[in-house]
Order: sequence, then C-alpha cells, then structure tokens
Amino acid sequence: MRLPRRFLTLHTAPARRASSAPVGAVSFVPACSTTDTNSIELLQNFVSRASRLFVISGAGLSTESGIPDYRSEGVGLYARTDRRPMQHAEFVRSAKSRQRYWARNFVGWPQFSSHQPNSAHKALQQWEQRGKLHWLVTQNVDALHSKAGQKRLTELHGCAHRVMCLGCGSISPRKELQKRFVALNPDWSAQTGGVAPDGDVFIEDEQVLNFRVPSCENCGGILKPEVTFFGDSVNKATVKFVHDRLGESDAVLVVGSSLQVYSGYRFLLAAGDRGMSVAIVNIGSTRADHLAELKVSGRCGEVLSVIQPL
Repeated sequence: MRLPRRFLTLHTAPARRASSAPVGAVSFVPACSTTDTNSIELLQNFVSRASRLFVISGAGLSTESGIPDYRSEGVGLYARTDRRPMQHAEFVRSAKSRQRYWARNFVGWPQFSSHQPNSAHKALQQWEQRGKLHWLVTQNVDALHSKAGQKRLTELHGCAHRVMCLGCGSISPRKELQKRFVALNPDWSAQTGGVAPDGDVFIEDEQVLNFRVPSCENCGGILKPEVTFFGDSVNKATVKFVHDRLGESDAVLVVGSSLQVYSGYRFLLAAGDRGMSVAIVNIGSTRADHLAELKVSGRCGEVLSVIQPL
C-alpha cells in the first residue's frame, strides 16, 4: 500500500554540526537542516509499517564519518576540484596510471582504513538485529557497514579493503598489500594536496615516478582494488542476488545516495514496477525523487538514530 507522496525540507540551524560526524568531518557534509518532529513521525510510520525493509545506502552516509564523496553540492570532489576518478579501462591498459593510482592510494590508506561507523551505520545494524531490516545494499566501498556489524549486506561496488588479481582472480586483504608497498618503497615519500573519495589523496604526477607497484604473488598478474571502477559494470550474479532480496522485501529506504549511478538506481526502478513503498533520506535531490512517497532532506545519522525499528 502506497503512502501519500510527501516532500519534506527540514528546517535548519546553519551552524549546527552533524551529531554523527567526527570533529573535522563536517567539511564533507553539505549544509542542511536539522530534523523537525513531523518529518520524524512520517518516517517512523513508514519504517513501522515495513516488515522486511530493503535499504540502499550511498556516500552521503559515509561523509558523516569523514570520508569525502563525489557529488555533494559544494563539498564533493566534483565541486571542489577538476579531478575525476580512475576509469576502469585506463587502469587496465596503462602501467603508469596504475602506478599513479596505487601511489595515491598507498599514502591515503592509513587514514581511509581508520574511519569508523557513525550513528547511521549503527542504527541500521540495530534494525537488522531487531528483524526490521531484511537486506542492505551499499554503494560504498569503505567497509563501514561491516565494521558496524552488518551481516545481511551486499557491497554492490565491492570493497577497498580487498585486493584482487586480474590474472588469477585471487583475493587478498588490502592491509597486506600495504606492507608490500612499504617493503618495495622504503625511502619514498610524497607531499599530498588533499583527500579524495575511496581512499585516494592528491599527489602531483612527478612525485610518483619512482613508486614501485608489486604484482600478484601467485601469478604475477595486475593487482586492483576489489571495487567496481567508473566505466566498469557490477557482476551480473551480484545484480541478480540483489534483485532477489528486493523481491523478498516489502518497502525500500534510500539513505545518503543521489542514485545518479544506474547500478543503484535500477533497484528503485524495479521497486516502482512492483508498486513498493519508497522513502528517501538524503541531503539534496536524487534521481528517484519521483518514485518516493516520502522524501526527507537531512543528515542520515541525525535522522536514523531517532527512528525505532518497531
């Protein structure tokens, strides 16, 4: 049964920092409003009516943990710089591109891997424990849902904490590769110019010329993060699995995603075809606003932490 369509804008106290964000992380969270009682009541009603909730999370969840995203208005990578993420085809065909990518990733890894779940991640894990959340699909590659203890989870775009070999397909922990980088580059260092999404930092190209990149220990093949780069597509078996979990659910909640990437948006189209109730919590507009019966503009942690999984 569909709810009446409602689009809500939460009223703000502009100087207030997101309660779920660590100190310093607010620079990656766009300016937005704080939560009003009516908005919370409507979302609480939506969640209460669902018995098998399907959740899609995006980068707007992780900005509150201090990880920048690509598209947030005013603070995302696209707004702050003219830099663009690594394309899959470029990574595969160019050894110099891989050298540049891994050098930047090597420098950024200690900070990226240290980020912790915020109140939104923890709330969703509690919903799972209480039997409210049937399945969670995240577009994020930062492992924060796993760190929060989420079990009914699909990492749609993979996870930066894992490395795969393009030759033999073997998977290994990213933290082990860091040790190999250190051993191969004992005297290498670089000046960074800021933090980018997905464990990346900005380094000028001339600084990476002497950086050495290891090969797969099993077959000598090319190592790549076990993530879906821009220009690549999500594994078909993963897509089918997620569609199956969606088919078992009775409502969809989007948290922290603009759904501009089709890999996530397709599940909203499928939900619409099934006549499922859809709610969205996000700062700013999304590609699926026309499919939502309830739209709340606000910080994910601030909103989800007060919703009870009744």
